[in-house]
Amino acid sequence: MKHAIFSAKINLEKNIIEQNQTMDLLFYHLQSAPLERVLPDLLQKSLDKGWQAIVETAPQERVEALDTMLWTFADESFLPHGKSSDPGAERQPILLTHEPDNPNKADIRFFVDSGDVTAHTSYQRLVYIFNGHDEEAVERARIQWKAAKAHNIEATYWQQNQAGAWEKKA
Repeated sequence: MKHAIFSAKINLEKNIIEQNQTMDLLFYHLQSAPLERVLPDLLQKSLDKGWQAIVETAPQERVEALDTMLWTFADESFLPHGKSSDPGAERQPILLTHEPDNPNKADIRFFVDSGDVTAHTSYQRLVYIFNGHDEEAVERARIQWKAAKAHNIEATYWQQNQAGAWEKKA
């Protein structure tokens, strides 16, 4: 009986710890490699972790472009994905959307070109990807960084070096 009570207490403490874990927020500043080369790798790493992923972008035309890119980025492989407007979208391991919802119950949300990181705190990880050669994209990223800090959301900032490797800057 003591063993069962002790095991139940450990499981309860473990659940409390898991519920209080903080979400990761990562900002990826693209410099040398374009989104079309970076995003597939990040999505594959998410799938390798057993995570469902959602990619939010705007406008709808950008969703269509990302859909085409994910089907054609490599001859030898593809990433299983769909668009939020497709039937059965909730069953997709990777979902492309321009909406703020989470129909596939994703663990990780990627923001491409836009999005409000403070409106999405139920994920294990958020990733905000922006083009460092686009001043408007850089400004939007700065606004999101400041908003995250104002909401006490811990964030890390990664920037590509000339070789395409990621360096942690903040």
